[in-house]
Amino acid sequence: MPTTIFDQFTRRTANVTAQLTALGIPRTAPARPPADPTDPWASNYAAPVDRSTLAWCTAVQMLADHHHTGIDRQVLAADALLRELGVRGLAQLHTDLHHGAPIDYRFTPCPYCSGIGEDPTQPTCGEFGCAPWLEFAGHDHVCPVCQGDGYQPQWFTEEHMTELEKLLADAVEEREERASLRYRIRTRLHRRAVRT
Repeated sequence: MPTTIFDQFTRRTANVTAQLTALGIPRTAPARPPADPTDPWASNYAAPVDRSTLAWCTAVQMLADHHHTGIDRQVLAADALLRELGVRGLAQLHTDLHHGAPIDYRFTPCPYCSGIGEDPTQPTCGEFGCAPWLEFAGHDHVCPVCQGDGYQPQWFTEEHMTELEKLLADAVEEREERASLRYRIRTRLHRRAVRT
């Protein structure tokens, strides 16, 4: 039976929720107690977190893979991330896990949408019946993590290499110009030294 890329999202969610069930962890995060109004640092994020969503499953899986632990040790971290930053927090988490380096999703597959550039929880443009020209015009269905950057290293690498070759050629040309200038200055200084 052929599988589509969208099957991996349901498999990811099913695997994580099965692990939660086996560990006896509820699928909905418990409500937080109300924040102390006198504490200026108290968090007032009281949004419930559904632990069976694709975003939560992706966050807990990323944390567990990075720290080489089971998902039971990362449940509270994933809760906090989605409670405070939402799905967009996955991009921040991905950057943080790479020591703050910016992630170029043209060369690195997005952990949420796996490089398709669309939000996997939303219906596709075909299901919505969107006009084909809307696909490239800041569409509503873009992935909130990678912002629609398609994972196509084979396409962008050629373009990137062409850019780098041009920069290298410019640098070599500039070096040759500087070398000839240094030669002319040295020759003139040598002539002056010989005359005196």
